[in-house]
Amino acid sequence: MERAVGELVRAAEGGDAQAWNALVERYNGLVWAVVRGHRLRDADAADVVQTTWLRLVEHLGAIRDADRVGAWLVTTARRESLRVLQRGARQIPSEDAGLEVSDPGPDPEALAVAADSDRALWRCLAQLSERCRTLLRVLASDTPPSYATVSAGLNMPIASIGPTRARCLGQLRAVLARTDLSNDGRPV
Repeated sequence: MERAVGELVRAAEGGDAQAWNALVERYNGLVWAVVRGHRLRDADAADVVQTTWLRLVEHLGAIRDADRVGAWLVTTARRESLRVLQRGARQIPSEDAGLEVSDPGPDPEALAVAADSDRALWRCLAQLSERCRTLLRVLASDTPPSYATVSAGLNMPIASIGPTRARCLGQLRAVLARTDLSNDGRPV
């Protein structure tokens, strides 16, 4: 039988490693989805996820409503992501900095077109409500969390996740229809 979230939080606070592991297993996908929604570099995203879990360890005893730890994690991940974005892009030194690459990789033109399309889609997504943006980011992650995890993390009834997702996608389609993507994503 699956333990209640509040029970897991209090047990983890008391040093129960199994409770902690259960919390991480339940919410790690959600935390990653929120962080990926901010389009951080891989290294920065991994740092933010790690920092989010560290913040939970630091504040386990101070969480007032242990049943809402998912929402707490979402808020913390969002704040940590924004902090990293405000700090600016970090450079990762490489030992191979001066070496030539024999395989040039993907076609630069194709990469540029894909990047333009991505920017246009993000501009369209930015026109939706915060609730829609967050829900679509979470559900579009590489490994989307379960509806139970989304429900706990976003404080949304499980039964409303699918219909809300459908409405948000409909709104996004409408914004995309009003946008001429061949014109750098600016509305016509």
